[in-house]
Amino acid sequence: MSNGSTFPPHRRLRGTLLIVLAAVVAAGLGGWLAWRSPGGDGGGPPRAGQPGPTESAAKGADGKDSGKGKRDGEPGGKGSGASPGDGSGGDSGGDSGKGDPHGSLKGKVVVIDPGHNPNNRDHGQEIARPVDIGNERKECDTTGTSTNGGYAEASFTLDVARRARTLLQEQGAKVVFTQDGDRPYGPCVDERAAIGNKAHADAALSIHADGSGAGNRGFHVILPARVTSGPADTSTIVAPSRRLGERLAGRFIAATGSAPSNYIGGGTGLDVRSDLGGLNLSKVPKVFIECGNMRDPKDAAQLTDAQWRQKAARGITEGITDFLTG
Repeated sequence: MSNGSTFPPHRRLRGTLLIVLAAVVAAGLGGWLAWRSPGGDGGGPPRAGQPGPTESAAKGADGKDSGKGKRDGEPGGKGSGASPGDGSGGDSGGDSGKGDPHGSLKGKVVVIDPGHNPNNRDHGQEIARPVDIGNERKECDTTGTSTNGGYAEASFTLDVARRARTLLQEQGAKVVFTQDGDRPYGPCVDERAAIGNKAHADAALSIHADGSGAGNRGFHVILPARVTSGPADTSTIVAPSRRLGERLAGRFIAATGSAPSNYIGGGTGLDVRSDLGGLNLSKVPKVFIECGNMRDPKDAAQLTDAQWRQKAARGITEGITDFLTG
């Protein structure tokens, strides 16, 4: 034969068919083994748009981020659980002031005045010294109030102030404190106002909690009245301070869920006063906020809760931000 084969034509055809069949079987077996390999899910390779194994591990069964891997204190984390009165501001409450872009307060100066001082109680004679607030003379400072359980207003104000400072600094603001628990007492109310004036603050806020009777609940913001007497002249700050107070009240309600005071302000959450040296002597827009009533058990439960204090700090931060950027 011309091809040199010794097999008849029909046997050569059968041999060729057997070789082709063997190749088909081998290819099919290889594909099945790859389909069943440990890296697969039993349904073949992921289709376009499906998450691969790494992405799937980071999501829950419903495809939403599970939040795992966040450290305590980060947004979405549990926080450190700062105990009432430690002033650490350590518990983020799972909330870090979302909604305002970083840098929105760049170039702005905010003065925060944490009401009273934890050490005032040891300096009764010094804080009783009268100072001129323009239309009268009042004591340098007071000890502030406390809850029935002994959580001091001065500890509360420092904690909330420190939390607000962190959030404001994240927005790019320069934050100045009147005191940070680093003074033996005070400062006196006239010096508290002077600190804001010297800093040429774009906004100033004094943080407090009230000491009214049980059943009196809610927060209120204190606005400066028009006072022109002696060293006091609030004529240029009354209007901008009201705008600051209104924005602060609105944001505080939204952040904390608290209602405006049911005993001051006629349900508006705003109160105008002419007897506070920190307002009378201010030359920059300034308000006070009484975050709740420490003598009411329901309000006290909020004020002593670290997560609620973080919400209060966020409401304060957003109110100041609205005022400064609006």
